[in-house]
Amino acid sequence: MSIADNLKELKKETDQYNVTLVAVSKTKPVEDIQEAYDAGQRIFGENQVQELMEKYDKLPTDIEWHLIGHLQTNKVKYIAPFISMIQSVDSLKLLQEINKQAEKNKRVIDCLLQVYIADEETKYGLSFDEVIELLRSPEYLELKNIRIRGLMGIATNTDNEKQIKEEFYELDTFFDGLTQSFFRKDDSFDELSMGMSSDYKIAMEQGCTMIRVGSTVFGKRVIKHWKNN
Repeated sequence: MSIADNLKELKKETDQYNVTLVAVSKTKPVEDIQEAYDAGQRIFGENQVQELMEKYDKLPTDIEWHLIGHLQTNKVKYIAPFISMIQSVDSLKLLQEINKQAEKNKRVIDCLLQVYIADEETKYGLSFDEVIELLRSPEYLELKNIRIRGLMGIATNTDNEKQIKEEFYELDTFFDGLTQSFFRKDDSFDELSMGMSSDYKIAMEQGCTMIRVGSTVFGKRVIKHWKNN
């Protein structure tokens, strides 16, 4: 099927659960992203700063770009002028740098705290305790140019659906707990980003508000070697 057809089928599913689709366009050519854009998709996710900047310069200005990969503090300044959301905040240090660069650009940047939920050593993210410690810290309370919109998590890469379901359930439960403890008076804490092409259906059943889907939209990934991030 075409990219447009893939998006049409996905929309039927996301509409049923009232979930936002982030089309993961990393390694995809500008032409494919433009095709998705022409089919109505407006939110795209990238995980490499250099690749994101190259695409940003070549594509429509009303695209909402989400940074979904690990972000080094020294790269924040390049995307701060235009990024719509940074989904992969995994430290207070990174959050402070985002705040600094957002202030320079006279912006407030939306962020998600990436929470480590997988049974793997290769994923980034904060533990549940580290999230609570961050939100309680006086340093966080000083940050006026970032807005924590919610959480992001990546489940274990496994065929064990029971395990994936449990990991998503735990993150959803933690999200609800944070809402009550820290964001009860803040309606903007409303995003739970979890689920990719292999497990987005489970994620939607477990209460996510946002999925990050690449190959289901664009087809199998062809690896292209972009310049270093």
